[in-house]
Amino acid sequence: MPDLYPLIRPVLRRLPPEAAHDLTLRALEAGWGRLIIGREAHDPDPPILAQRLWDRDFANPVGLAAGYDKDARVPAAMLELGFGFVEIGTVTPQLQLGNPKPRVFRLQQDAAIINRMGFNSGGLDAIVDRLSRRPRFGVIGVNLGKNRDSVDAAADYAEGIRRTAALADYLVVNISSPNTPGLRDLQRRASLELLLGKLCRARDESDTRAPLLIKIAPDLTGAELADIASVVLDAGIDGLIVSNTTVDRSVGLVSRSAQELGGLSGRPLFSRSTQLLAEMYRLTEGRLPLIGVGGIASAADAYAKIRAGARLVQLYTGLVFAGPRLVTDVKKGLARLLRADGFASLVAAVGSGHTEAPGGRLAGPAGRVIAADTRF
Repeated sequence: MPDLYPLIRPVLRRLPPEAAHDLTLRALEAGWGRLIIGREAHDPDPPILAQRLWDRDFANPVGLAAGYDKDARVPAAMLELGFGFVEIGTVTPQLQLGNPKPRVFRLQQDAAIINRMGFNSGGLDAIVDRLSRRPRFGVIGVNLGKNRDSVDAAADYAEGIRRTAALADYLVVNISSPNTPGLRDLQRRASLELLLGKLCRARDESDTRAPLLIKIAPDLTGAELADIASVVLDAGIDGLIVSNTTVDRSVGLVSRSAQELGGLSGRPLFSRSTQLLAEMYRLTEGRLPLIGVGGIASAADAYAKIRAGARLVQLYTGLVFAGPRLVTDVKKGLARLLRADGFASLVAAVGSGHTEAPGGRLAGPAGRVIAADTRF
């Protein structure tokens, strides 16, 4: 079966971004995924890409980032496209409509997207129902948020942990979306310490102890990064996702919608998010599993994230511009890059872009242009 996406792409391009997204979800729900993608998507993954993390087996490190399948409508279909894991959400405790439309903008010339969705979510009831009925295969993460009008963020996140811990392979606390007022303030040291203390107790008291991760923003100062690294290590968090979308517009965007409000994702975010990833790997001294996300559009991009310190990577915006074939291309290219550099496994390459300073500490602060052969 050939890859039919190039024939479908022109139709999707003529639709508003959110309408195109909903159409693809409906097609996947109808079982059309296998008809759209080529046969190669179903080939076994190269063994060099496999790893075991959090007592879960990942056949490959390429995951679907949160935001695509907010309400757990198609996790199995996305796994069939070749992803090594799928993260659904962001889900809020109560149903939430999100911000007024239009709220998604396709920046074609910049290979980027701006969104101000505002945690539109069907709520935990819908998520729990769908996840309870899904076939249990593959690695599924659940990204948790708070309702916009909630006065107790910790209570919202704790409810999400309690209700989804037995249904997910890992959980993510999203405190970094720019589209919920005040949410990013939870990344500040005092607020984060208080929040994580409560959420780690909720995790530990659950019947099933799912790994608990935090997703951070790219728009943080060096001091804020250091605080986050210290707090998450002390709290016993199981990992970090680096990073969410950016509100910065200093990257020379040229598309007509470049100044729309919201979070910017895609190619312009790659360098910033990878620099941040490298810095968090250095600050945590490689002791905490990191997931690298932001601007991945090729195998070389994924490899740069791994060399910066990521155990896993995620993509979403790249799919909008390249289609589902991107997943297969990244996996195959990543395997070639690992072999070419003499690595026996993907895990052996994690953090390999860092040089080592006296005393065994990782050196090389962020702030440089990132490429596959970069030393941090």
